[in-house]
Amino acid sequence: MNSIAALQSAITAATFAAVFVALYVAHSVGDHWVQSSCQAATKGQPGWTGRFACGRHVLGLTLTKLVVLLPVALVLDLPLTVLGTILGLGLDAVSHYWADRRTTLKRLADRVGKAEFYSLGTPAHPGHPTTANGEYAPTLGTGAYALDQSWHLLWLGVAALLIATV
Repeated sequence: MNSIAALQSAITAATFAAVFVALYVAHSVGDHWVQSSCQAATKGQPGWTGRFACGRHVLGLTLTKLVVLLPVALVLDLPLTVLGTILGLGLDAVSHYWADRRTTLKRLADRVGKAEFYSLGTPAHPGHPTTANGEYAPTLGTGAYALDQSWHLLWLGVAALLIATV
């Protein structure tokens, strides 16, 4: 590999890393701070109520990612293209919507042998957390949440790769 190709490869790798970090930060903010309680509670419901709630959530999340990514790209002078950014954020939005409709991710978890882990931390899990009196003890940490977030991180990586290379 000649020195120009090596330099280009290093720039692409650094761009990927910077884009991924920006998307990761924006994902956390958008998925937890920007998403409304109504969207979180209804995005998995059947029918148009759930679809619209999920769509509004994904729109807010995608705008959050764009708002975080743009200043990072400008300040670091990243060589991003409009097409790469649209493709990356678009694919990420579609994958996020798919998972956040809930039944889709649950079905995938069931098919790959993760049904018990999916229910971890809920009353449906055989080893669910309990109080001293033996009653269900609510927890923020669930298998469904862990699988949801890891799914989103996978697609953030794919999105960052598209944004950095297209």
